[in-house]
Amino acid sequence: MFVKKRNRALGLAVPVAILIGLAGCAAEPAPVVPAEGGDLVAASPYATDSLDPHGPAGMASGTVLVAQEIFSRLVKANTSGEIVSDLAESWETNDTATEWTFALREDVVFSDGSPLTSADVVSSFNRVLELKGPVAGNFAGVTISSPDDLTVVFTSDKSEAALLGKLTVFFVTPADVTDSSFTEPVGSGPFVLDSFTPGSEVVLAPNEEYFDGAPLLDSLTFRVIPEVAARLTALQSGEVQVTWGVPDDQLPQLQSDPGLVVETVPSTSVATMWFNSSRPALSSAEVRNAIWQAVDFDTIIAALFPETGEAATSAVAENVFGFAAQSPKEYDPDAAKATLEDAGFDFSQTLQIQFSGATYRQFIQAIASDLAKIGVTAEPTEKESAVFLEDLLALNWDINFQALSTATFDAATNLGRLYPCAANRTGYCNDELDALLLEAGGTSDLEVRQEAYADAIEIIWDDAVGMYPMALKIAYASQSTVQGLDPDPSFLPEFSKVSVSQ
Repeated sequence: MFVKKRNRALGLAVPVAILIGLAGCAAEPAPVVPAEGGDLVAASPYATDSLDPHGPAGMASGTVLVAQEIFSRLVKANTSGEIVSDLAESWETNDTATEWTFALREDVVFSDGSPLTSADVVSSFNRVLELKGPVAGNFAGVTISSPDDLTVVFTSDKSEAALLGKLTVFFVTPADVTDSSFTEPVGSGPFVLDSFTPGSEVVLAPNEEYFDGAPLLDSLTFRVIPEVAARLTALQSGEVQVTWGVPDDQLPQLQSDPGLVVETVPSTSVATMWFNSSRPALSSAEVRNAIWQAVDFDTIIAALFPETGEAATSAVAENVFGFAAQSPKEYDPDAAKATLEDAGFDFSQTLQIQFSGATYRQFIQAIASDLAKIGVTAEPTEKESAVFLEDLLALNWDINFQALSTATFDAATNLGRLYPCAANRTGYCNDELDALLLEAGGTSDLEVRQEAYADAIEIIWDDAVGMYPMALKIAYASQSTVQGLDPDPSFLPEFSKVSVSQ
């Protein structure tokens, strides 16, 4: 299905759920026997600095990774992009998608044995709005009510066709939760907290009260090992049993190890390098485009990410609803330098490129090297995850690098949340873009939504709100003893059904 406008064909990549939401003689190998329990250690690419899924870290990968094990959601997205039941047993919407009604499962209890009712859902949602963290950006103008203990109703004065997807990052906590509750969080997810060392390690134990059956694992540990080499050494030695986000140069070695399973899957992530348009040096779309034009991303991707990267053609991944392909930026350093000179760019200044984690360190360094060739000084600045997040929200950067994922498979939770003027995430403000994003988020008509997102992406791309150089795949690697791991396209695997074989 395609929609056309301005003679452009727009690929309508719609997850199924979005549509239906509106011999021989050789000896046989020994059978795999699931263990009665088992301890699994995952080397996480992200540090978890907070367990509060409603506050400032509510959309941080490290927080979401752990939150989905401790807490439940009304609905969640599976690895195919389908929206499936979690706490909600069923749901329905009216014709305009301005009202959504969810029926909760009966007899769900929190890990402390207390019943989970609609009052907890209502309180959790209101807390999200009150804290005004990143998650709240998904629910502008949405209110919640509860006609009875097992029903919640979301209401908006405009269509909320993407609400199901947005709710996949809304976690339910007890109604009496406070900011201090997350040192010993109570949830209704498959695991409970055993211990937590912020930025370093989270240890979880099975929740025997979990409504979908307690996990097989005796324990699940997320351990942060920042350096890639150390992480993979730990995997091969058996110190950890699974990791993901494996860099390309390490894949051949892992693939040749008979004790490991390596799988690469398309992700919902695009390497995103926002420009801080509130900085005078970067306030001009002409300057931002010139900087983008000065970097030979095709060569950098081919050298560093030949298996897990490819040139991006949009601000969102192809498997995300709203994707629309754009014309690639042509690498032309001479033209880029001439443009900057004509624009009066100050070549004596230093631009900070902030990022977090070692995975993309060489990528950032290569970009800085290309910019140096035309006289632009860019300083790669690697920050601890907590500092990175704080500085990101404070616009304390010139260029910000993130592997920006769309966990909901719907552009509403990427474009619609991050790019409006009111979000103030990039210093860029465009009333026309705001109107398109409002249109896309305010109708249940899929073709209208797709066309509006396509026009929005065209503005984002042409104005170079950021550089969007690379669409990402994810390489997962695990010990062959790990069973039931379903690689997730959003870099956020779940472990409730994982076991360790004998």
